[in-house]
Amino acid sequence: MAGKVTVVGAGFYGSTTAQRIAEYNIVDTVVLTDILEGKSEGLALDLNQSRPIEGFETKIIGQTTTVDGQGYEVISGSDVVVITAGLPRKPGMSRMDLIETNAKIVRGVAENIAKHAPNAVIIVVSNPLDEMTALTQLASGFPKERVIGQAGMLDTARFTNFVAEELKVPVSSVKTLTLGSHGDTMVPVPSHCTVSGKPLSELLSAEKIEELVVRTRNGGAEVVALLKTGSAYYAPSAAAARMAKAVIEDSGAVMPVCAWVNGEYGIAGVYLGVEAQIGKGGIRKVVETKLSDSELAGLKEAAEAVREKQADVKDL
Repeated sequence: MAGKVTVVGAGFYGSTTAQRIAEYNIVDTVVLTDILEGKSEGLALDLNQSRPIEGFETKIIGQTTTVDGQGYEVISGSDVVVITAGLPRKPGMSRMDLIETNAKIVRGVAENIAKHAPNAVIIVVSNPLDEMTALTQLASGFPKERVIGQAGMLDTARFTNFVAEELKVPVSSVKTLTLGSHGDTMVPVPSHCTVSGKPLSELLSAEKIEELVVRTRNGGAEVVALLKTGSAYYAPSAAAARMAKAVIEDSGAVMPVCAWVNGEYGIAGVYLGVEAQIGKGGIRKVVETKLSDSELAGLKEAAEAVREKQADVKDL
């Protein structure tokens, strides 16, 4: 076993991501950092004590970091860095409400990653996701294929779960896909949604599918409203951990992620939710899925909406 993954931010999302990756038992070390003094160290101690019970050898290291970059030397040699740092949403907040606060935090983190782990693949999960992914690439100066956003995996999982519950079938029998942005211009792809191989459109009415699409689009807000403090982390951390696993294992797994699109679907120069093949160097290639005319139109619309917002991040 070799390899090292760092998770920046030891809130619920970060600590659960670190736990999942450690329990995969595929790397030597998982580093967990946070600016709250002692928090990462305490969580690391607790996680390490679960190793004999869960049967994994991966060592978890906790490290307090400072805004001016102290403590980041611990991340050197990381193969993957997951950025979860930033404020979560409160009830009634949109992802975009977080942009200025989280931009400052994410920019600082990206600069420290570039300094201490210049060969890492960065997986961004901070909100607003599409904008923070673009900002991380700009601030780190990394090649675009080495900066990926986590969104499509989560949105697709939510959609799949809702379909399975609606039809009372096992989640494993349902295949769905969402592209576009993580938010208002999310593009579910009904033409690629099946249940035990049957098209979803044969099993549910267009109205019911649309209802589930809307619920998926608002999936995060629904959780936030119920929790009242904090936001979702079990499903999001599962998504981020699976992406990190694909990088570590150089698996070439195809996943819906936020990736740099340069000509695919007739769209260029923007970070967008698409399917991509993931391996050691990040995005191996964007996989173009055959879309219906209306799905493609939706994706192009999402690209323009996201492009506008991403253009603003360089000044944040």
